[in-house]
Amino acid sequence: MIGATGLTVRLGERDVLDSVDLTVRRGEWLAIIGPNGAGKSTLLKAVMGLVAHRGEVTLDSRPGGALKPRERARLVAYAPQTPGLPPDMTVFDYALLGRTPYIPYLGRESGHDRAVAESVLDRLDLTELAGRRVGELSGGERQRVVLARALAQEAPVLLLDEPTTALDLGHQQQVLELVDRLRRADGLTVVTTLHDLTVAGLYADALLLLAEGRAVAAGTPAQVLTEALVGRHFDAHVKIEPGPDGRPVVHLVRGGP
Repeated sequence: MIGATGLTVRLGERDVLDSVDLTVRRGEWLAIIGPNGAGKSTLLKAVMGLVAHRGEVTLDSRPGGALKPRERARLVAYAPQTPGLPPDMTVFDYALLGRTPYIPYLGRESGHDRAVAESVLDRLDLTELAGRRVGELSGGERQRVVLARALAQEAPVLLLDEPTTALDLGHQQQVLELVDRLRRADGLTVVTTLHDLTVAGLYADALLLLAEGRAVAAGTPAQVLTEALVGRHFDAHVKIEPGPDGRPVVHLVRGGP
């Protein structure tokens, strides 16, 4: 569903991404992990076509560069980590922006568009905030509103940049479980950046570890979340053991480097 070959992004005098290859199968959840500054967010932006890059990106077997904006928006929904939110827009109207690719030019949203937005707000526990202005929301509430807009797009590919940032534990789980249910029910292809390694290993089918702009490991959570790889690339002293479901759980060990 998503492919990238030799993906390179140069910002200023350095390559933020350096020859990264990427393959995500239809219906798969890939989590991109890595230390701060590794190029995780830049990789999502390159796939979305938001930054200039070298190399090739394909979306649903189609060259990404050949897609018109509305075509791309019907295929890929993107929720950035720090979006610009119009402070005076209501939560409902912001979520409704996700329906833009389906609304004719100079046209208005349909009853179906409004119903989709309402359903998404309900799933994200935002119905009571539908009439509130976005500028009045807490950080965690804004994060969920950004996700609501992306989900309202009903695209088969979902790119989420740190979707659980600023969320409390309960809403983190709620959002991740919702994304997983939608993926399984609707066959969504999901790519997320996640800083919590245990959460990444718990929900994703596959992990891609970036370090200094390069892909240094890729595979199942058990293959990528090893003490050697995490210790080397995160400069951390950790113990990794299987959780109740067999997936790796990462523990910090005090007294490490």
